[in-house]
Amino acid sequence: MTKLAVSDGIISDMEGFLKKNRKADLITTYLFFLEKKHRLDPVVFMREKKIYQSRDDLIRILESQGKLWRETEIKIQMGKPSVNEATKKIYICPFTGKVFGDNTHANPQDAIYEWVMKCPENTERKDGMRVKKFYISEDPEVIRSYIKEQKEPLKKMVYTSVSTGKLFHSREGVVEDFCENQIKSIPMRDVTTQNRFEIQEEFLAFIQTHLEESKIAAFVEALSQYEPFAKHVERWMEEGAEETEAEEEEE
Repeated sequence: MTKLAVSDGIISDMEGFLKKNRKADLITTYLFFLEKKHRLDPVVFMREKKIYQSRDDLIRILESQGKLWRETEIKIQMGKPSVNEATKKIYICPFTGKVFGDNTHANPQDAIYEWVMKCPENTERKDGMRVKKFYISEDPEVIRSYIKEQKEPLKKMVYTSVSTGKLFHSREGVVEDFCENQIKSIPMRDVTTQNRFEIQEEFLAFIQTHLEESKIAAFVEALSQYEPFAKHVERWMEEGAEETEAEEEEE
């Protein structure tokens, strides 16, 4: 059997875990160990209903697939601004750059719908009707772009969140908003017992590889060398023997 090395830091983490979870079974404890050893931080991407190994892993995959952000060009009208320093949310016409603020128009969402349906520069049609296309942003940097009075129309490159359609002045802004609102952490020990979410392919393969009997046995052997875990190892061995006996009786 291949010996499993367990660092002092993980031993300390394991002791703390088993003090709080005195009746934790072997698999639950082993999953906690894997979480610490491999620095796992599983997250659920709520939109896809899928679990990924970590936030960074999810972002890497979505960026590689072009599913996190898109570059978008916006227009800013010339003349006096329609928003101010107190504006928190804006609605933008992509055809003219006309903007409606949450504190400068009584019903900004209704106003933008009405505007784009009549906008003379909106040449996009669907079923013969002008498309109701507009942008939304709560990013302070994007909003500030519309506060300054413009002497001539201005074009600016920003980033659109693929998940929400909202505009951000930078890719980092998209990622920050995505992490705050689109994903949720889940403990490693809950990943294998839940049935609500799919597990991302690479992460599932990782789990299956490490749940092999030989690796779990090596984990038990490693912990048996430490006195604080002796009673837990003994309990797991007894539980394993009882399960085997029960399976044999069923056969």
